[in-house]
Amino acid sequence: MVLNNLGVQECQSRMMRKCHVRFVGEGDTATYALLPDLKKSVNDLPRPIEIRIDPGSKTTGIALVQETQVIWGAELIHRGQAIKSRLETRRAVRRNRRNRKTRYRQPRFLNRVRPKGWLPPSLQHRVLTTMTWVSRLRKLAPIQSIAFELVNFDTQKMQNPEISGVEYQQGELQGYEVREYLLEKWNRKCAYCGSENLPLQVEHISPRAKGGTHRVSNLCLACEKCNIKKGTQDLKDFLKKKPEIIKIIMSQAKVSLKDAAAVNATKSALFQALKTTAIEPIYVGRGSLTKFNRTNLKFPKAHWIDAACCGDVSQGLTLTINQPLLIKAMGWGSRQVVQTDKYGFPRPGYKPKKKVKGWNSGDIVSVIDGKHQGVKCKRIKTTRFKGNFDIRVNDSVISVSRNQLKPVHRNDGYNYSFA
Repeated sequence: MVLNNLGVQECQSRMMRKCHVRFVGEGDTATYALLPDLKKSVNDLPRPIEIRIDPGSKTTGIALVQETQVIWGAELIHRGQAIKSRLETRRAVRRNRRNRKTRYRQPRFLNRVRPKGWLPPSLQHRVLTTMTWVSRLRKLAPIQSIAFELVNFDTQKMQNPEISGVEYQQGELQGYEVREYLLEKWNRKCAYCGSENLPLQVEHISPRAKGGTHRVSNLCLACEKCNIKKGTQDLKDFLKKKPEIIKIIMSQAKVSLKDAAAVNATKSALFQALKTTAIEPIYVGRGSLTKFNRTNLKFPKAHWIDAACCGDVSQGLTLTINQPLLIKAMGWGSRQVVQTDKYGFPRPGYKPKKKVKGWNSGDIVSVIDGKHQGVKCKRIKTTRFKGNFDIRVNDSVISVSRNQLKPVHRNDGYNYSFA
């Protein structure tokens, strides 16, 4: 409804009565449009939206599909490895403290009973963060169904495509001890320098400090000199001047199955958690069908596109967005009372970071005054009671007074960006 001769006083009175008035046009042709009261319910039913999820070990793809259009996409980056590393550090400190300050106690194994369906914190994190975003999207969109890719990896077939029968019960160490197996596999030589007739040590190709496992496919033999020199470096960094040796080692080492195991362990827990949302129906698809749909539609490989293709695409599918929202789980800090330095020793006098006048580390802010004016959408690294906060800008850190900051987004445990 548009009123051409609506006076200013009438507009003000209507606005006082909480009617919504919009100014339309310019100059003498200006009119005022009365909009419906936004507090009243809308009778028109919105078109239903389906949320589609492609679970992954490191990244989970999420897409919102309305009929045949992908209207929103995101890639949720998990922090399972960071949680695992912190738990290992805490365990090492606890064991050291117990051995140092208490008498010897017999291990108590009989009281360690875990409930049914228990998952390690690094895996439970993947389920909880995915459900958090399902709940957030339900508040913003009329989601009426879920499409979920229920993945199941055959880890032994991934290593040996021709495995069958009783071979599933026999590992690659059949008839060997680990060290004897490695001596034969690597021809009793150092894998890095080729030295022979020296004491050889068992070495992790992918370092334990960076997520490497104890699986025999991640083990090789190295002399003491090479083992110490490599330390916790990646193989490509340690042998960057010897690409031919990298190629030989990687050809003998097998692909890690850690990610496949994480997805296998969490798939059922995530499916059961989705059932508790009371959203019906829940369509379950397989990874092969997702790949078939994506190939037929000629879409590029991406987590959010895989999520969009895991449902029904018989009527076609159109991407209305060009890039997904990248959501990275950052955590909420540490609850560990006694922090340690990089050598594992306690840090005396350390206090956990707290809110300062409503500001918290992780808040996204823009600088509106001072010599750093113009810096936009950066994350607070450290807060101080004195009033100066550290803000990370690219590779440098700047110090800005809190009076010169404008909040953009309060810390909610996630970081947001676009590809």
